[in-house]
Amino acid sequence: MNSKLPQVGTTIFTVMSRMAAEHGAINLSQGYPDFDCPPRLRELVAERLNGGCNQYPPMAGILPLRERIAEKVASYYGYEPNPETEITVTSGATEAIFDAVQAVVHPGDEVIVFDPAFDCYEPAVQLAGGRAVHLPLSLPDYRIDWDRLARAISDKTRLIIINSPHNPCGSVLEATDLDRLAELIEGRGIFVLSDEVYEHMVYDGRGHVSVAGHEALRGRSFSVFSFGKTYHATGWKLACCVAPPALTEELRKVHQFVTFTSSSFVQYAIADYMAECPEHALELPGFYQRKRDLFCELLAPSRFRFTPSAGTYFQLVDYAEISALGDQAFANWLTKEVGVAAIPLSPVYREPPGARHIRFCFCKEDKTLERAAEILCRL
Repeated sequence: MNSKLPQVGTTIFTVMSRMAAEHGAINLSQGYPDFDCPPRLRELVAERLNGGCNQYPPMAGILPLRERIAEKVASYYGYEPNPETEITVTSGATEAIFDAVQAVVHPGDEVIVFDPAFDCYEPAVQLAGGRAVHLPLSLPDYRIDWDRLARAISDKTRLIIINSPHNPCGSVLEATDLDRLAELIEGRGIFVLSDEVYEHMVYDGRGHVSVAGHEALRGRSFSVFSFGKTYHATGWKLACCVAPPALTEELRKVHQFVTFTSSSFVQYAIADYMAECPEHALELPGFYQRKRDLFCELLAPSRFRFTPSAGTYFQLVDYAEISALGDQAFANWLTKEVGVAAIPLSPVYREPPGARHIRFCFCKEDKTLERAAEILCRL
């Protein structure tokens, strides 16, 4: 068979979670909590499930949820998108990203991505007939090299994909970064796809900056947000995309033939919860910063070297003082022989730089982090 995605195998996140399960390892690899979503949210889901909200919702998502999204974006980022024409509810952020790429990328177009790049970006580009142009983030802090980006932009550039807070690195874009991006694409027919699913996980008093709140960028950008990440419910696969009317119209043309719509009762429950418990999102940075700080404190006596993550619920560590193995081999050994699973970075690079970095996930119960750290400190 002539594959349309000949280079694509099973995602590294699935591989490492499966390996963790097979070997009974503590799973700090794939990014999902080992604790449940808020009790009140579960109650609301049950109420809506048993209250008759079980038929097709509107293709773009139920209006009450889109209205709550508009209010939240306005509150956090200073711009209120129109719920009817600028907000689309999707079955997870991966779907929103796929829809956005298919909406604007044509055969022969170039799409700039920054490595290490989340592994759903390039396949979406390839299926649209485009070509992904990979630019490495600058080590050791995983920042965008703006001069290199300027040189990479060409007449074929159609889309630039950014990700902040960044998975897997935990780096965070500043307002000045968005200003620089706006300057580079001004007057060009280039769109921006901004993956912002960890928007509420930014630490040390810093705030998340969104393209939805950037006057020069929001008119040409897709912003993707995740309910699964925000509400500790990754298995619900519910997200949304905010984009100007013309881009939303094109995105919905794709969305209606990918999933058409998403689970009705979950949409109603999240809309209810957003209205009833707005403090959840406000408290999330402090909640996860406490977990980050605990995990970093527990790892401090180890031979891993790290700078505390600026965002997401991931922590990169350098294992060079422990092993000379490549990151994939080290992650395999760590899972099978030591009993703690992590994610290697090389599978999400076009050209891995050879850094001995792996990613741990700290969205876990404190006792899980304590058990894992106790093992890791023995190395």
